[in-house]
Amino acid sequence: MQKKLFLLDAFALVFRAYYALIRNPRVTSKGRNTNAQFGFTNTLIDLITNQKPTHMAVCFDTSAATERHTDFADYKANRQETPEDISSAVPDIKKIIEALNIPVIAIDGYEADDVIGALAKQAEKEGYEVFMVTPDKDYGQLVSENIKIYKPPYQGNTYEILGPKEVCEKWDIERVDQVIDILGLMGDAVDNIPGIPGVGEKTAAKLLKEYGTLENVLENAANIKGKLGEKVAAGKDLALMSKKLATIITDISAAEFHEENFRIKEKNEYALREIFEELEFKTLGKRLLGEGAQTPSAATNPDGGSTKEATQNVQMDLFGNIIEQPQQTPSAVANPDGGFGNNSFTADKNINNTPHNYILANTQQLITDLTNKLNNEKEICFDTETTGIDANNAELVGLSFSVKKGEAYYVPCPPDKDECIKLLHKFQPLFNNKLITWIGQNIKYDMLMLKWYGFELAGNIFDTMLAHYVIEPDGKRSMDALSEKYLGYATVHIDELIGKKGKNQGSMRDVEAEKIKDYAAEDADITLQLQHVFLPQLKEKEVEKIFYEVENPLVKVLTAMEFEGIRIDEQFLNDYSKELEREAKIAEESVYKQAGVRFNLASPKQLGEVLFDKLQLDPKAKKTKTGQYATGEDVLLKLAAQNKIVDDILVFREYTKLKSTYVDALPLMINKKTGRVHTSYAQAVAVTGRLSSNNPNLQNIPVRTDRGKEIRKAFIPRDKDHVLVSADYSQIELRIVAAISGDVNMCEAFTYR
Repeated sequence: MQKKLFLLDAFALVFRAYYALIRNPRVTSKGRNTNAQFGFTNTLIDLITNQKPTHMAVCFDTSAATERHTDFADYKANRQETPEDISSAVPDIKKIIEALNIPVIAIDGYEADDVIGALAKQAEKEGYEVFMVTPDKDYGQLVSENIKIYKPPYQGNTYEILGPKEVCEKWDIERVDQVIDILGLMGDAVDNIPGIPGVGEKTAAKLLKEYGTLENVLENAANIKGKLGEKVAAGKDLALMSKKLATIITDISAAEFHEENFRIKEKNEYALREIFEELEFKTLGKRLLGEGAQTPSAATNPDGGSTKEATQNVQMDLFGNIIEQPQQTPSAVANPDGGFGNNSFTADKNINNTPHNYILANTQQLITDLTNKLNNEKEICFDTETTGIDANNAELVGLSFSVKKGEAYYVPCPPDKDECIKLLHKFQPLFNNKLITWIGQNIKYDMLMLKWYGFELAGNIFDTMLAHYVIEPDGKRSMDALSEKYLGYATVHIDELIGKKGKNQGSMRDVEAEKIKDYAAEDADITLQLQHVFLPQLKEKEVEKIFYEVENPLVKVLTAMEFEGIRIDEQFLNDYSKELEREAKIAEESVYKQAGVRFNLASPKQLGEVLFDKLQLDPKAKKTKTGQYATGEDVLLKLAAQNKIVDDILVFREYTKLKSTYVDALPLMINKKTGRVHTSYAQAVAVTGRLSSNNPNLQNIPVRTDRGKEIRKAFIPRDKDHVLVSADYSQIELRIVAAISGDVNMCEAFTYR
């Protein structure tokens, strides 16, 4: 059997995983973003499952300076500070890799590129077929008949394998060793490698076609006509330096390929369960550890809704289909919170052993019969099937209805929007009937879907997710978890319809209606049964008033708010981004001048060494568990009054964070249909009852600094006929305390005269 070694460029894949889910982030029940952990782990498992490597390793960069930084102080100096969510994800990712018994390799003084290059060349000599797993184009210089680049799937594309032929075609060169020549000529903006100013990729390829190597190009500068020749002659030193910076080092004594150390081994199931429990990777745990493995529920959306109905914080495949859903077998045992341990219950019922009557209403007569039947009902359980989890961009696939336990109907919707609207008109008398109460799980999503087609529910609503929220504010709220806990019933898994995650996974739009019927009708049936369970509990817990008078009525308000969205002044943000970048650069240069040395300002390790070893700002400076100086904001704020360099560092951090987190991110969230941003308001997250906002989070737009406040100018009325109004309670918590306590002085303070 051919020996196959896969070498992963860790940080390149971690960043890619994080930003792939930036519009629909995964957030745990504790509010932690796990985009990077989940995306990287999926990539890793897909490689092992589909590519069948015999050997593997994951290579990380370290915070130590490399020879490239010594040669060129500005190497990678333009990179923004790593998002905190990524930094905090790295220890988890390393735990997952180690639990899979895959070696983690990092060598001070060298980048992951170098380590991968050194190991690849050694393994090639020992007869291995080597795959360098990375989206980084620089690796092309290492490619040979037995060493290839493996680019994982991304945003709908399949994976790519690049050998010598593909690399040469991509760069328009004749030999792979010319990759470093072309990078020397054109530079690399990602790594801040300068190249020759004014020479781009096409020009560089043209020069190499004529002269073969960078050195020959430079020697023939006098023979190159016009301004190009002048540029080449003037840029000689930069070009040679750039080629050196771009060259991957393969002679590393500390990087040794020992066959047995890299062999794929049995995973440490206990360690995987432990980290998956912490990250709430339920389905991923079952995928890796088998159907009997008990890991906590996958992260629910902030509303706590079912992953089938969730509008955010669920994992999608490359086509936008939900794939990270709880999966349960009839014999599986889990505790009420979906985790490990005692207090277990058994989900021993499912669609195969439970009597039910699910009807596909796919003809004019059946639809008429259904609407006539529903018209006599006072309560109807309602659910939608769609093409995605973002209601502002998804399309309707079908509707499901239930009015009796064990009985439900599924109505397929045509793909054409006009035809779909014609179908919905058949249900309009029902939608307009104010006497009907509509029952749903996270029904705001379904109402928002209808609203995009021009329909609304006029009657009252009963949201089972919110009912559970007021009954048990701390509990998990996905429909699957609620079904298992309160009904002992394991629902149909979406994999049974569209297949396992991967490039061959389909879309709900592509599944035949007969197959969707059971899945969709079951949703309505189970939600109706949950309502029957929660009704008496609302009374027992004495939370009927807050449910019926506060939470339920708010759903329609939030639906309307989400649908309307808010306009963003994109030009203002583009201009402000450039301004922040310019001012951050001024602060950065001021830091270097005061420090007397250029270093990576985004590196906590290098920053700590400059502040506390070189400048001796604090002889008692504390160190972290990793042995490097603590340079968090709390530490720097205490030192800001002592030295201007610290103030400049804080300014640099503030401006770069504002730029990356808000100013550059907000335009990416503008809905193409409306030109506005449509946030999602989560009702069932905070125990206190407070709303949260996601995609984007409109609650954390900065207000503490003048620069942060400027961002609020980007939120503008949609036209001259609209205005923005801001309203808030004044010190609401203190007012409540005053009312409850009856304290005379407190009450007096809040009494308006």
